[in-house]
Amino acid sequence: MTDRLQFLPVSFFSMAMGLSGLSIALQQADALRSGLGGAGTALGLLSAVLFLLLCGLYAAKLARHPAAVREELSHPVKMSFGASFTVSLVLLSIAFHEAAPSLSWWLWVVGSVLHLAFTLYVLNTWIYQPGFEIHHISPAWFIPVVGNILVPVAGVAHGALEISWFYFSIGLLFWIVLFTIIVYRMIFHNPLPEKLLPTLFILIAPPAVGFIAYVRLTDGIDAFAHVLYYGALFLTLLLFMQLPRFLRLPFFLSWWAYSFPLAAMTIATLIMHRHTGLAFFAGLAGLLLVLLGLIILGLVVRTAVAVKRNEICIEGH
Repeated sequence: MTDRLQFLPVSFFSMAMGLSGLSIALQQADALRSGLGGAGTALGLLSAVLFLLLCGLYAAKLARHPAAVREELSHPVKMSFGASFTVSLVLLSIAFHEAAPSLSWWLWVVGSVLHLAFTLYVLNTWIYQPGFEIHHISPAWFIPVVGNILVPVAGVAHGALEISWFYFSIGLLFWIVLFTIIVYRMIFHNPLPEKLLPTLFILIAPPAVGFIAYVRLTDGIDAFAHVLYYGALFLTLLLFMQLPRFLRLPFFLSWWAYSFPLAAMTIATLIMHRHTGLAFFAGLAGLLLVLLGLIILGLVVRTAVAVKRNEICIEGH
């Protein structure tokens, strides 16, 4: 167990991201009078338990194998997943906003501060690390810097309007920069390796979360909000056209990259329905919610099977 702990990937926190995203989506589904808000709160508690369990395991890794942690958080591919820890904190603050406002505030403060610190660390590493090359970049690079765009979702509710605009601006700026580089890399360089192909779904998250945050900041849907939402919808359609390719992939922990972006798209569609009242968005949101639930259920089962078979936390994975 100690040896396997050395290879515990920080990307395990993406599980907490996916479950928290589903929790928030279920709470938002009350816009459809679904009565699922209670289930969303219960799932939020489960997400928190999982998050604490993962924190305990990764803390044990840090205590017993600090060199492995340093290597992971300086690796050109793996380091971006380190931000899944801080993003999980912010997501939990959103999930608990209605049920436990004080807890939500603390989660938001700690998560936001740590995420900004990790963003600065990652950007400094990118700028001054001569060993990074174009083939190292993947959509996972969005997580540490573009992830700042998530902070206003809870920040506005906690009365931190200007701080929320600060984080939104960081995320929006680097989404444009990184999206351009990633598209260039995918078109003019070798395709992503199989292990990272599921991270293509992360392309959906910045415009979808950006839409959610922007609506929270402006309290309405204007032309820019429409651009963000329909950009996310187009990317969702583009990726679902590649479904046969994704279905042929062997299981990797990176499969969890399917979960949170799809949750963000579901929540964005629920918000569109709430503001427009159009039946199209109600139907689409219902379809996405069912799909999201099935995907996360499948991911939980497949991850449990992989853990039982010792396919995870081994060298090279």
